[in-house]
Amino acid sequence: MDIRVKRVYEAPSSGDGMRILVDRLWPRGLTKEKAHVDLWLKELAPSTELRKWFNHDPAKWEEFQQRYVQELRQQPAVLERLTELIGSGSATLLFGSKEERFNDAVALKAFMLARDK
Repeated sequence: MDIRVKRVYEAPSSGDGMRILVDRLWPRGLTKEKAHVDLWLKELAPSTELRKWFNHDPAKWEEFQQRYVQELRQQPAVLERLTELIGSGSATLLFGSKEERFNDAVALKAFMLARDK
């Protein structure tokens, strides 16, 4: 399973594979045509409460990941769908945040790769 992470505002590249937006809210100022999103899985985004609590604060990163994994485990059907869609190919999890290291797409990638082992 080859999973990449990229800001949705970045231009698509040939190595992106399936481009999957994993934010609950559509990115500001971006049309669907310019986003080049193949699938929007907002069901896999952190809950509004968790997202607001975290607010991309690096000091909360570890606890955010733990809480987010708990939420993800309550979505087995959507996780299975994501696993099937990626299969043995590649996919890029897209996010809208300016924070590139501490965001839900990074946490989701780590969860999916650990789950795949």
